Amino acid sequence: MTQQKISMQLQCPMPAFDFDVITLGHGSGGLLTRKLLESGVFEIFNNPFLNEKHDGAYLNLPGNCAFTTDSFVVSPIFFPGGNIGELAVNGTVNDLAMCGAIPKYLSLSFILEEGLRMEEFWEILVSIKTACQKAGVHIVTGDTKVVEKGKGDKIFINTSGIGQLHPASSIRLNRIKAGDKIILNGNIATHGIAIMSVREGLTFESDIISDTMALNETVMALLDEFGQQIHFLRDPTRGGVATTLSEIARDGGVGIEIVEKYLPIDEQVAGACEILGLDPVYVANEGVFISIVDEKIADKYLTTLKGLEQGKNAAIIGEVVIAHPKQVVLTSKIGGKRVVNMLAGDQLPRIC
Repeated sequence: MTQQKISMQLQCPMPAFDFDVITLGHGSGGLLTRKLLESGVFEIFNNPFLNEKHDGAYLNLPGNCAFTTDSFVVSPIFFPGGNIGELAVNGTVNDLAMCGAIPKYLSLSFILEEGLRMEEFWEILVSIKTACQKAGVHIVTGDTKVVEKGKGDKIFINTSGIGQLHPASSIRLNRIKAGDKIILNGNIATHGIAIMSVREGLTFESDIISDTMALNETVMALLDEFGQQIHFLRDPTRGGVATTLSEIARDGGVGIEIVEKYLPIDEQVAGACEILGLDPVYVANEGVFISIVDEKIADKYLTTLKGLEQGKNAAIIGEVVIAHPKQVVLTSKIGGKRVVNMLAGDQLPRIC
């Protein structure tokens, strides 16, 4: 996305900085740091919480809350459909949503490599602002550090998030039971293949775009309607659907069975996985979540989810069973069965 397009999108023209690249002086805590923060971070994320300019943030959060933290080291930092900035916001918002929480506030910390171009940094800041507006969250505190050239990779981002638990949510591993249905909201493996296409220089008939997006509005709408009949939620990011379901089976002490032909996947993404020798169930996602729901409401839940923009490709992919506790078994398209284990290594390094 060009600087002009960004400015038109958010009316956030890049300030006239006295410097074109990040230098070690920007991490000194002195005048250069002040200029970077005043003209960049504080100006673009302007809100009453951040404007206190304290070492932390004063918040009012009555009731039960959820808290999460995450770090983002994706390479490349710009990819089809997004960049490391919006990925950081969406990933943190989604972690809170998977807890059944309404995201409210985020912290935002940067580790910048000496030599990062200010134009790139500004584009990331604008993307963060856009993602926050879409998700309805505020950046309330943060930190900025600079490391020597060669000791980072342009930019790393750490975030933490706080949200209020939805009054009808009870998202717990111990609530999963035999008979529960397992539902995906959308196509798998898109984010990982979008990243890989840039690294490998692959081209397709149409662009494969990362599915990074904030899922909180969709999850809250489902909680509004189905409440505690939603037993568990999780977003299958690193390690994909296979690793996430394996973790759930192990930690919850339950058996899980899924059917390969029911897994929603874009035809081009499936083709790219085949070319690259990748199993789609292990490829990372950023706009996908797994729901484990009471079997009594599964069909209605699926219909409701399909009626939402982020659920139009939703599908029931399997169920929780008594058999083979702590294991996930996949029925292949030709009818064979295999145990699906956790990802043993790095199938796609640096995807978030």
